[in-house]
Amino acid sequence: MFERIAELVIRRSRLVLVVAVVAVALMGVLGAGAFGKLLGGGYDDPSSASSRAAKVIDRKFGGETNLVLLVSATEGRVDGTPAERSGRALVAALKKERHLENVISFWDTSSPDLRSKDGREAVVLAHVKGNDTERDENAKSVIDAYAGPYEDSLTVRAGGGAAVTSEMGSQSAKDLVLAESIAVPLTLVLLLLVFGSAVAALLPLAIGTIAIAGTFAELFLLGSVTDVSVFAVNLTTALGLGLGIDYALLMVSRFREQLATGASVDDAVRRTVSTAGRTVAFSAATVAAALAALLVFPQYFLRSFGYAGVGVVVIAAVSTLFVMPALFVVLGHRVNGGRLPWANRGRSETRAPLWGRLARTVMRRPALTALPVLAVLLLAASPLLGITFGTPDERVLPEDAASRQVSAVLREKFNGSDDAALHVVIDSPVRKSSLGLYASRLSGLKGVVRVESSTGTYAEGQPTATDPGNPALGRPDAQQINVVSTLTPKSDAAQSLVREVRAVAVPAGTQPLVGGVDAVLVDSKHSVGSRLPLAVALVALTTFLLLFLFTGSVVQPLRALLLNMISLGATLGVMTWIFQDGHLSSVLGFTAQPMDVSMTVLMFCIAFGLSMDYEVFVTSRIKELHDQGADNESAVTNGLGHTGRIVTAAACLLAVSFFAFGTAKLSFMQLFGLGSGLAILIDAVAVRGVLVPAAMRLLGRSAWYAPGFLRRFHARFGLSEGGTAPAAASDPLVRGASEVH
Repeated sequence: MFERIAELVIRRSRLVLVVAVVAVALMGVLGAGAFGKLLGGGYDDPSSASSRAAKVIDRKFGGETNLVLLVSATEGRVDGTPAERSGRALVAALKKERHLENVISFWDTSSPDLRSKDGREAVVLAHVKGNDTERDENAKSVIDAYAGPYEDSLTVRAGGGAAVTSEMGSQSAKDLVLAESIAVPLTLVLLLLVFGSAVAALLPLAIGTIAIAGTFAELFLLGSVTDVSVFAVNLTTALGLGLGIDYALLMVSRFREQLATGASVDDAVRRTVSTAGRTVAFSAATVAAALAALLVFPQYFLRSFGYAGVGVVVIAAVSTLFVMPALFVVLGHRVNGGRLPWANRGRSETRAPLWGRLARTVMRRPALTALPVLAVLLLAASPLLGITFGTPDERVLPEDAASRQVSAVLREKFNGSDDAALHVVIDSPVRKSSLGLYASRLSGLKGVVRVESSTGTYAEGQPTATDPGNPALGRPDAQQINVVSTLTPKSDAAQSLVREVRAVAVPAGTQPLVGGVDAVLVDSKHSVGSRLPLAVALVALTTFLLLFLFTGSVVQPLRALLLNMISLGATLGVMTWIFQDGHLSSVLGFTAQPMDVSMTVLMFCIAFGLSMDYEVFVTSRIKELHDQGADNESAVTNGLGHTGRIVTAAACLLAVSFFAFGTAKLSFMQLFGLGSGLAILIDAVAVRGVLVPAAMRLLGRSAWYAPGFLRRFHARFGLSEGGTAPAAASDPLVRGASEVH
């Protein structure tokens, strides 16, 4: 197949480039509309009890409170004459807003729970209408209209889930622009240093551009038919640029290496596609398989990264296999054009003596060199023993974000927050006596300060004498009960309260649904946790099969999986130490909190896929030398000698794309960027440089073992990097293999 691709591109190189330019233009037009299709949110399981509760409340009760306007009196108390007059005017204006419903305020109800303990602040609760995209736009419209000074006696600040999500979306766009403004120029400089040639340095950017434009077009099409998260854009740009560089770097290096042996341009293209092209194809398959595992999760936040990840990998690989060879044919020896003054014209393009010497040292003393590295990685992984998980809330925003400040005031100055209440919904008729008994039981739970229902307000297991109930919480065919507590939202105690509420005896013939922010967290953790074994199993199985087809060995896939899990454990451990335990929080400017469950899963899949990317890079060259007759030590030493420089350069370039997100103001984007970048560097240096040669030395000839029937299967269906063409006698790889020892 790869030989046919090479022949096609050689014969029709200019046509391939014209088609590519037209395709990029069309993809750019489609992709420009992607941002209008992408949604915020998507962290919860739509089939969970909390999601179903929210749907019932939307359908029958006007929606859950997702916007909290904190109103502060400029002077005196909010129930003073000037503030009260302005407050009533504010509420009247809000009730006329077509984007809002269920507007409730202190001035309407005179409820002390909607006024701060010192009387200087009050809240207005509301539900912002619309789906995720519409809700963000509607919330922003309302916030822009009312936030700030109101008349002369009030100041308004916005909080609640809708405000938090809106601010997260705006901040994400700013973070993306900043990250790319850092990553792109720095990447170009590094490409010039790596290639020593302006023309060669620009080729990887061409592949990255195609991958990003194509994936934006894919997101536009998918966003037209299903829910896709706006945060998929961040992965598209980072991974598209990084993988485009990775694959192009491998192809350009191999092409220049072939030209250096005296091969013609056409022969160099054929050899490059049949060797490095195979590596790119298998590498892309392993990365795509890891990211495709995200599709098993019901949260569209995670699924969106699967859509974007698989798309960007496939498009990067296809453009590398077709566009890059076509550029080689057209450019020929001009691929070395614009050579920089410091570039060494006589050096081999990929031979890195340092990596060869390191591999030789490790193979002679495998235990002595590998054990310290293993010890450090295991120590780095140790914080995982205390890992806890959460979902994004206002704490991922900077401390000066308005919605975060509102949440802090609600916790500190109000007697429980209705915004963080648990919402119990009974979607069927229920007798008042049974409803009152049920609400009374709920009010007796530890941490609950009051329970609000249509039959009355309850506290400490008893109805309060002053509140006859809120008629808006009752319908002939449904009832809503609000369980308000003083517990810190998303804390262990708050999550325990969710389970306790769900365990309370319910009215006969009813099936209450429990919703609210804490219930969403409990359900999200269960949803991700229940599907995580399937995702891991799919990643492991597909990786094993692909590496077996690539190497013909059953030991190599197992060795790769084990080493990758060690490096991933170290990465996740370091991220837990930083973002959960709070180390470096003052430097990076974030608030320590439990690890974001969705982002941790995402980082696992991305880091695993990219580590398999470099696994294929290294193993492909080792396998090529092994198939040419080199002994195990020679194949590993020379294989790493020839791929070490590529892996190092590719890892540094890709890490830059991810590390740029360390400048983000959203803490979970910092986690994503720093974690992915660190995983890449750990894998490229510690695993590929030390653990792989040590494992290969300890395994010896058994590293290439496969049962007889699998060897026969591989002989018929497997693919190796060397292809069917024998290596030329002048190929430095062959000479290098025979010169060792």
